[in-house]
Amino acid sequence: HAYKQALHCHRIIPKQNASAVRSSLSASTRSSSPNSFNISTINENEVKFKIASSHCALNENRAALLEMEGIPSKARNLQMNLMMGKLYRNLRHTRAAITCYKECLRHCPYIIEAIIALAELGVAAKDIISLFPQTPTRGTRSAFDHFDSSRWLQRYVEAQCCIASNDYKGGLEFFAELLRRFPYNIHILLEMAKVEAIIGKTEEAITDFEKVRSIDPYVITYMDEYAMLLKLKSDYSKLNKLVHDLLNIDPTRPEVFVALSVLWERKDERGALSYSEKSIRIDERHIPGYIMKGNLFLSMNRPEAAVVAFRGAQELRPDLRSYQGLVRSYLAISKIKEALHAAREAMKAMPQSAKALKLVGDVHASNTSGREKAKKFYESALRLEPGYLGAALALAELHVIEGRNGDAVSLLERYLKDWADDSLHVKLAQVFAATNMLQDALSHYQAALRINHQNEAAKKGLERLEKQLK
Repeated sequence: HAYKQALHCHRIIPKQNASAVRSSLSASTRSSSPNSFNISTINENEVKFKIASSHCALNENRAALLEMEGIPSKARNLQMNLMMGKLYRNLRHTRAAITCYKECLRHCPYIIEAIIALAELGVAAKDIISLFPQTPTRGTRSAFDHFDSSRWLQRYVEAQCCIASNDYKGGLEFFAELLRRFPYNIHILLEMAKVEAIIGKTEEAITDFEKVRSIDPYVITYMDEYAMLLKLKSDYSKLNKLVHDLLNIDPTRPEVFVALSVLWERKDERGALSYSEKSIRIDERHIPGYIMKGNLFLSMNRPEAAVVAFRGAQELRPDLRSYQGLVRSYLAISKIKEALHAAREAMKAMPQSAKALKLVGDVHASNTSGREKAKKFYESALRLEPGYLGAALALAELHVIEGRNGDAVSLLERYLKDWADDSLHVKLAQVFAATNMLQDALSHYQAALRINHQNEAAKKGLERLEKQLK
């Protein structure tokens, strides 16, 4: 409101006082009156930018864009183009957003958020790289610097484009190369940890997140992803500390509310849900908020609502977890056709992903006639990624359903040689319990609890088993 008043005054006063200004300028040698000088010194475009920034802070995207479009394109500086790119993107004007972000990189190639945005909007790596200034300055030292920076910048663009097109393995390789060039770089460590979290490399992701927190304990970016991993490992003491730290650093960020939601899920699902919804209210483009909300709806047995949440995440940027959530939700409401469609979409988006193959297998395994197909998909997933426990556990489950308990045991024991994982022990214990080999089942439940003393399935299984043994 104040900025608009300033603009209004600025437009009226010069007309009234134009002559006064001229006379005061000619008389300025005698006494310079500050009032008459300050009349015309404001830059209208800067003020419009400030009005638009205020609209943005109030989440009034359309009003902000309208204000920004009043600034001639020649007069737009870097911040203005960056804001317009974000606004067009929020309002789904993809082509206009791409134009603005490209303009940012022509101004300055180091605008990381513009590179990420262009990659996510589907612009090819070579098109982004072509925007960078190609001419090194004179002098050997600066020419070398230019070569060096253009090398790592190109790698960075390639990494982000790989990840945006769901080629997680390629992206991680590029990031690892960049990390050798910039060891302990927080941004690269965070990007790697986020991708590792998405593809289920839990241990590596946790290590990278811990590295980041040891370098800079005030980082909030992606800390909600870290919270989800700690929950997965049932490490509640670390999760508690993380949430406590985040609340002390900045309680207005969406990541903090997703982390709170993760922490509350065990105690109070409704409370957890309201936290995840609050994270989306703070930033409607915050993907982990939607993923968390979808998973909560699934555990509250509200699969229809879960579909809506996972679709919300998909519209922002489809990643493996939103596909997995959609498939689980559709299977929960027996919409096999839709589940298969979502799983195939995942396979199309990630042709080299064992996780996507397993998703298709899960859909086929949900009905008796598809079990043979499911087996083939699980086996293909394991050929593509031999260390993928999810597919091994699913295949073992299929063997059990079809009465091939011996096959299930030998498959799981083969994996136990290389992976000390509590979920493997639990699955083995369940198979042994079903075939009445209670002593073997007991030792595997105990082994699972030694690895993860918070494993709920192992606790319940052990209770049941002890009753049987009594």
